[in-house]
Amino acid sequence: MIKNFTSNRALTFLVALFLLPAVAFAQLPGDLQFGIQVSPTFSGMTTNDNLINRDGTNLGLKLGVVGEYYFGDSYSFHAGLGFHFNAGGTLFYEDQFTRADIWRESLDNTLAAGVLPDTLRGGLGFKYDMQFVEIPLGLTLRTREFGYIRYFVRPAIHLGFLTQSRGTVQNAGFISEDETFDIGKEVNGVNLGWSLGGGLEYSVSESTALIGGIAFQSGFADLTTDKGTTVQREGRTPREDDSRGKLNSIVIMLGVMF
Repeated sequence: MIKNFTSNRALTFLVALFLLPAVAFAQLPGDLQFGIQVSPTFSGMTTNDNLINRDGTNLGLKLGVVGEYYFGDSYSFHAGLGFHFNAGGTLFYEDQFTRADIWRESLDNTLAAGVLPDTLRGGLGFKYDMQFVEIPLGLTLRTREFGYIRYFVRPAIHLGFLTQSRGTVQNAGFISEDETFDIGKEVNGVNLGWSLGGGLEYSVSESTALIGGIAFQSGFADLTTDKGTTVQREGRTPREDDSRGKLNSIVIMLGVMF
């Protein structure tokens, strides 16, 4: 799992990944295009526990490059590399929890001794702000051209590597809602997901097209580690918080293909 990069290794790793689609596609016969993506995102966290609910949306941004290999007039395979900035959202632990010791290790490392209560209760929101390096792989299925426009559907899978994770706690008296701190130990370093999108291509020349559309992206993986966490409801014994926290995003797809 990748949580943080040193500067030299990060540069080598990212350059290699940026070159990977170009090297792979260059070995294939057929039409090949490259493009860039600048896509706003609206993301949120969800769980499979009905007492831990989504409570807020993060406005983020996807920046990246994509290579597209055409194996037919209306079909292509694409791969790329990009960054997803400020992905995440807020998980709210309901008041029914008399104990909700979440992120305790990260809070212990952030706050001075004696500031953190012995037991955290429900009624708190835990906000995730994450950054990923993403590798998308998928297909694009297009209609015939109507004037300068073609419509498309794009299913894909996404492999994401966590490069940064920050957190804030809401509704807590012991820490300001404006204070952010590292929660790398609370988040898994790899996120595998899928997406389905659609939109249109507008041809501005024989080899250049503008891309616009919308996609829904959802994770398969549990992003929350649940390491050393304890939750308890009144009249029940304490237990580990074993909920599965997933990241979902609405992506406004904007880009240019050359």
